[in-house]
Amino acid sequence: MRKFALSLFTATLATITAWSQESSANFVLVEGGTFKNTKSNYSGAKLTLTSFFIGKSEVTQKEWSDVMSTNPSKFQGDNLPVETVSWYDCIEYCNKRSLKEGLKPYYTIDKEKKDPNNQTVIDDIKWTVTINIGAKGYRLPTEAEWEYAAGGGQMSKSYTYSGSDEITKVAWYWQNSGDDELTGLWNWPAVEQNHNKTKPVRGKEPNELGLYDMSGNVREWCWDWYGNLEKNGAAPQQSSGETGRVWKGGGWIGGDFCCVSSFRGDHEANGNGPDQGLRVCRDQ
Repeated sequence: MRKFALSLFTATLATITAWSQESSANFVLVEGGTFKNTKSNYSGAKLTLTSFFIGKSEVTQKEWSDVMSTNPSKFQGDNLPVETVSWYDCIEYCNKRSLKEGLKPYYTIDKEKKDPNNQTVIDDIKWTVTINIGAKGYRLPTEAEWEYAAGGGQMSKSYTYSGSDEITKVAWYWQNSGDDELTGLWNWPAVEQNHNKTKPVRGKEPNELGLYDMSGNVREWCWDWYGNLEKNGAAPQQSSGETGRVWKGGGWIGGDFCCVSSFRGDHEANGNGPDQGLRVCRDQ
């Protein structure tokens, strides 16, 4: 019986290790420090980030379905980024992926207790989500972490977009994500008739850190409330009446200005759409 238990433990450990090795190959270790990108919202701020891991690409539909056993995406394809996911969906994904890989979940989710900070009438979910301090499981990046990584971290060349000053080199957005190159002003009929949609991850050039699609393809959820960006370097804080969670990076349907690394957008946590996805992080 003792030998059987030892064998079972060894087999379980081997499985977890194999998953960890497979996953780590798809992550980049971002060296911490202050912001070097002069175009960042945090440039000159008194904020020093600790090192963290972040996904080389947006979470794919295969990665999502392997964990969640569902695929909500409008545009189907294993190597396409998952989309049409809410902030709550992403929080659950992080915890379930952590458990699958033998990691302590980063979040505690209380689905019965309404979050008193969530003041929007549009969001009818309002789960209370708190952080398990010290947990090494998967999580959403903070806005500061996302912008730091998109801007090249300590290797930053102060590009406007993530990896270039030329948007077409690094991003799928409304003008280039369909059958033909679109010109002029954005308008939905043109986008729809051009069959614009998401593209396979890692299809454009990476940024200084080897991260793909941080500009364009799908918008990426962050942990933070939108709040007001504190110029002293603190993370954005909930302000009176604030209702949305931050998204960054722009997407296939959006304008070039949304793809700028410093651009800030927000959406109710229960919102989703065919251009709304995620990228995950882990503490070092």
